Amino acid sequence: MTIPYQCIWLIMLLPLAAFIANGLFLRPWVKKQSPAYGYVTIIAIAASAALAIWALLSVMRTEDHVIPVPDVSWAVIEGGVSIHLGIIMDQLSALMAVVVSVISLTVQIYSLGYMAHDEAGYYRYYTFMSLFTFAMLGLSLSDNLLFTFVFWELVGLCSYLLIGFWYHKKSAADAAKKAFIVTRIGDFGFLAGILILYLNTGTFDIARLHELAVTGVLTGTVLMWAAIGLFAGAIGKSAQFPLHVWLPDAMEGPTPVSALIHSATMVCAGVFLVARTMPLFVFSQPAITLVAVIGGFTAIFAATMGLTANDIKRVLAYSTISQIGYMMLGLGSVGMTLAGEITSGALHAGTEELLIITKGAVAIGMFHLFTHAFFKALLFMGAGSVSHATGTFDMRLMGGLRRAMPWTYATFLIGSLSLAGIWPLAGFWSKDEILAGAFRAQPVLFALALITVFLTAFYMFRAIFMTFHGAYRGGAHEAGHEHGHLHESPWIMVAPLVFLAVMAVIAGWWNLNGDFNRFFAHEAEAQGFVSFFTVFAHRVDGMPLAPVSLIVAILGIFSAYAVYIRRWVTAETLGKVFRPLYLLFVNKYYFDRLYEDIIVRQLLMRGLFRAFAWFDRNGVDGAVDAVAETVIEGGQTLRRIQTGQLQLYGLFIGIGVVIIAICVIFFG
Repeated sequence: MTIPYQCIWLIMLLPLAAFIANGLFLRPWVKKQSPAYGYVTIIAIAASAALAIWALLSVMRTEDHVIPVPDVSWAVIEGGVSIHLGIIMDQLSALMAVVVSVISLTVQIYSLGYMAHDEAGYYRYYTFMSLFTFAMLGLSLSDNLLFTFVFWELVGLCSYLLIGFWYHKKSAADAAKKAFIVTRIGDFGFLAGILILYLNTGTFDIARLHELAVTGVLTGTVLMWAAIGLFAGAIGKSAQFPLHVWLPDAMEGPTPVSALIHSATMVCAGVFLVARTMPLFVFSQPAITLVAVIGGFTAIFAATMGLTANDIKRVLAYSTISQIGYMMLGLGSVGMTLAGEITSGALHAGTEELLIITKGAVAIGMFHLFTHAFFKALLFMGAGSVSHATGTFDMRLMGGLRRAMPWTYATFLIGSLSLAGIWPLAGFWSKDEILAGAFRAQPVLFALALITVFLTAFYMFRAIFMTFHGAYRGGAHEAGHEHGHLHESPWIMVAPLVFLAVMAVIAGWWNLNGDFNRFFAHEAEAQGFVSFFTVFAHRVDGMPLAPVSLIVAILGIFSAYAVYIRRWVTAETLGKVFRPLYLLFVNKYYFDRLYEDIIVRQLLMRGLFRAFAWFDRNGVDGAVDAVAETVIEGGQTLRRIQTGQLQLYGLFIGIGVVIIAICVIFFG
């Protein structure tokens, strides 16, 4: 049975109902620390997840993979401008809705245990989380760029509120402001891109914009700058170079927030935006090339910073930046290949077929988004479980936790293996798809991606060995807390870890025979691995990519083992030998210093802002003061003229009469 379109609206409206119920109706009657807030949110999001899965199955069964949903007229402006609120249920929306709702559901359940002791902010937490889930689902389902932008900004607001959830901590408040300001830079580009498209086409409708790009009506410089503007928004929201600096600091928020917003959903919004508008990028060669280059560079750039981070959540944050770069690389590399075929005339297809092919080019990038959501949310929740026991996120104060926390260790290990791309876990299948796409598009991008495979495996197993192996190093005891008795997290936290670990194993099997690619591309010959066991015989342009990537990942794991377990070469020795690189990585390439100290404090606060202040004092205020002084002086002058002497008034009246008479006689 196909899902009714009314139920598709409920996918996004149910979390909104939970937000209203928690924020308006329960708050006056229920205590702040009551679990009722959590239950309301969980029930609403569980229903939303069930509907999203139903919608995905319905989309898979339909012939064209689209379920029509009638639009709702929102405003009609004089002159023929009509703005509608509409949602679309196709492959992309269905997949994204499932990812957002399912991951959000697991996070809300996990939060019942993790946030139980935060009595003051318990109701705020679930209220904000409900609002965020609504905003993210609205973004996923919107069928026009105007309302996409509205939900885009609402997602940014929720991120600000949740990063700064513990606002009494200066570091959290600063991180929230930093995230809000940095992402606004990218959002300015997004808005500019939307305005360029509207001014040249008169529509915000995404499907209509796709048609205009494919038919050649929307082309050239206009299309290029519009696509680059959209990508600027994606760079900001998805923390890609050079707007990556906000995401590591965003770890100041509660760990479940990081698991939901900063690993699996909000930071993937940029990837989703590029995927949603893919035909615009494919028909603009410079724009799609920029997507691939930024993605490939960010992947290796962020991975190098993960090598030296000691906060386990920041390691995962750099990993997220790197993996989103991978997704951008997947979208960009396939788009580059397709754009080259279209430009050269090698691809002969009609308008409808081109539209299907360009929309289907997102399969590889979205496949990694799908698998990554499960194992990255798992890893963040595992980090929260570890912190729950030790009172710290500093891996240097951990160690030896695998015996005391076997469930956390086992699930964290599965997530790390999947992230590293080890067969047959989910990450293996999606990463190899991206490597294959990069290999076909550009060998340099493939080399960057392959180096990133090694670095990813190394820093993730560095985190495992420092956290779970060796001897326990006291936790947060040095910070004034006693965590001598280690224990596993409660089952309300462990159960979501187990579910996500299972998904981190099996999620990638969807594309064993190219089924995921066919779902997006409508092609019976869509490429995919032939079978579960013949993957190592699969070749791309004569090269067996799967064995190569697997060997590189295993070398990364072995290198971490040699340094942090066997200590054949110590980390301290490597730091001394490669000291310039170590300083570069540990100082995050000095980008924070560049942005905060040089650009903000020196150029803006001491330069531009002081110039504005001088202009305000001497220009704006000076002009106002000058007008006031002129009026006052004029009044003083007039007051001196009014002497009160009648004979003087008579004299001036006589002079005036004479002047008038002369003018009449000689000029009349």
